[in-house]
Amino acid sequence: MGRALRWVAVTLVAMLAWTALVGADAWFGWSRAPIAARGDAQAFFEAAAARIDRENRGNAILVVIEQGRVVGVHARSVGAPVNDDTLFQVASLSKWVTAWGVMTLVEQGEIDLDAPVSRYLTRWCLPDSPYNEQVTVRRILSHTAGFTDGLGYGGFLPDAPVQTLEESLTAAGDAAYGANGVLRVGREPGAWHYSGGGYTLLQLLIEEISGEPFNDYVRRAVLEPLGMHGSTFVLDDASRARVAEFYDADGARAPHYTYTATAAASLYTSAADLTRFVDAQAQGAQGEPAGRGVLRAETLALMAQPEASLLGVPFWGLGMTLYGRDGSGAFLIGHDGGNRPAINTTVRTNPETGDGIIVLLTGNVRLASELGGEWTFWKAGVTDVYGLMAARNALLMRLLAGWAVIVVVALALWWRGRRSRSA
Repeated sequence: MGRALRWVAVTLVAMLAWTALVGADAWFGWSRAPIAARGDAQAFFEAAAARIDRENRGNAILVVIEQGRVVGVHARSVGAPVNDDTLFQVASLSKWVTAWGVMTLVEQGEIDLDAPVSRYLTRWCLPDSPYNEQVTVRRILSHTAGFTDGLGYGGFLPDAPVQTLEESLTAAGDAAYGANGVLRVGREPGAWHYSGGGYTLLQLLIEEISGEPFNDYVRRAVLEPLGMHGSTFVLDDASRARVAEFYDADGARAPHYTYTATAAASLYTSAADLTRFVDAQAQGAQGEPAGRGVLRAETLALMAQPEASLLGVPFWGLGMTLYGRDGSGAFLIGHDGGNRPAINTTVRTNPETGDGIIVLLTGNVRLASELGGEWTFWKAGVTDVYGLMAARNALLMRLLAGWAVIVVVALALWWRGRRSRSA
């Protein structure tokens, strides 16, 4: 009996060791090669552009930035040409800009990050929950407020009626597949659970505090001061003519969906404007302060502090994703976006170095995020959490295969030892 227990213990230790090895390889990419030699920004740009040309079925724009300098801009278009001034609908990447809008009001003393959000609301209130008083702006920004809406917004077809902001908060009529769509606090706040509905609540909060429509305030307080003059959450006739045509993953023309939840899902912006936004995350070449007078440098540093973890890894700050640390310990920050028909976007940057990548596209549901992941690995040598989640099925199969081999070998050795002792 004692020998059998020792074999079981040895087998379990071997299985744990295999699990640790697979996890470390997935995170650090020991068996993975970057798409270009590290340090060669031009080579990375060319490799990323080649992937867009091979794999994207619609419109796309790529920008690679190194030490605050644009290394290259690559556009691929189907139908009407696109360039770095073309407006793309950027899906959840909108949330990062929305967070800047919220933080301007925090700096002005109009919002306390750690006060219950209900203190500021008059037009709509959260459904009854024992946790409502724990729902703070900090927690909404970091997706730790305990919301169970699961949103994801799918948007409304061009001729369909669009809900009011209050109607959407009560029950989103364009909830993406599988989303509950009802904004309520269904779990105790603290853990990370993505909530598009939380950012729609922030849209209402900005309107309540500022007394202005959401788009008017964010354009006046954030976009215009940063020089992002073409960017908007609400299209007018002039900006509508600059929007990239929409394509699905098969390369067919697709409808242009519209949104009530513009703060969460529907910023229209260009690669040129987002280059200015990336530039504003860091101190400028001529000594311009990070934040460019819209936010203070210490506010940007606060936004980049970990507020939530996933898979045991720091993952989210205030309005931004934390993609991993570089060799000096600085976080690569930014946001991804994805929506129908096949919108995928990413903006990632290291504010300590001024490095960054921008990918905006329609015509592929994953390519922008994958290229963002390649940039993160090329820069920091780590796989971001999105990459780990995308590879989870392959990782599970690898784990199971290794465990099966360990168990078979252990059983074979135990059986041979047992036969030897009885001979």
